[in-house]
Amino acid sequence: MTQPQRKPFLYVVVCAAGIADDVGRLITAAHGRNWDVGVIATPHALPFLDVPAVETQTGFQIRSAWRAPGDDRPLPPADAIVVAPATFNTVNKWAAGFADNLALAVLCEAYGMDIPTVVLPYVNSALAAHPAYRRSLAELREMGVLVGGYEPHRPKAGGGADRFRWEEGLDLLSCSVSRVGDVRPPRRGAL
Repeated sequence: MTQPQRKPFLYVVVCAAGIADDVGRLITAAHGRNWDVGVIATPHALPFLDVPAVETQTGFQIRSAWRAPGDDRPLPPADAIVVAPATFNTVNKWAAGFADNLALAVLCEAYGMDIPTVVLPYVNSALAAHPAYRRSLAELREMGVLVGGYEPHRPKAGGGADRFRWEEGLDLLSCSVSRVGDVRPPRRGAL
C-alpha cells in the first residue's frame, strides 16, 4: 500500500514589526497553494502576533525557542522558508551568520541544507539607507536567498502595511519549485 504524499512544508519566520499580525494572509495564501505551514517567530515578534489564531490556522504551535533535549521535533522539516516581515535587525544578523535565537539559527542552517528561502524585508527608508543593510541584502542574494521588492516606508510613519505583498514570498518561491511537492534548492549565488 502506498503512503499518501505529504504536502510540502513551509516555515514562515516572523519578525517584530507592526504588520506581523497580518501573517495570516501569507498562511492563507500558502494553504491555497497546497503548502502546510509552521510559524517560527523571533522572540520579540511574539507580542505582535495573535498566537492562538495563528496556531489554529496552521495546526502547529508557534516556535520561538529551542526545544529541550529529547523533545520531539514540533514541526516537520522545511521544504522552503519565507521570512516575512523581515526586520533590519534580522536581515543584518542573518547575513552575518548570527544564530542567537531559534529563528536566526533556522535561517543560518537553511543555507547549508539548500532549503529555498525568500526574505520580504519591512524596514523604513532611514534604516534601509544604512550601508550594513545594503551589504546584508547583497550577501543574502549571494547565498541564493530570493529578496522581495518592498519599497521602504518613511521613518516614524509605521506605514506601508497596505503595500506589503505577503503573497510575493510564494511567488518568488515558484522560481525554486517546479511543482508542489518537488522543491528544488536555489543555485548558490544565482541572484
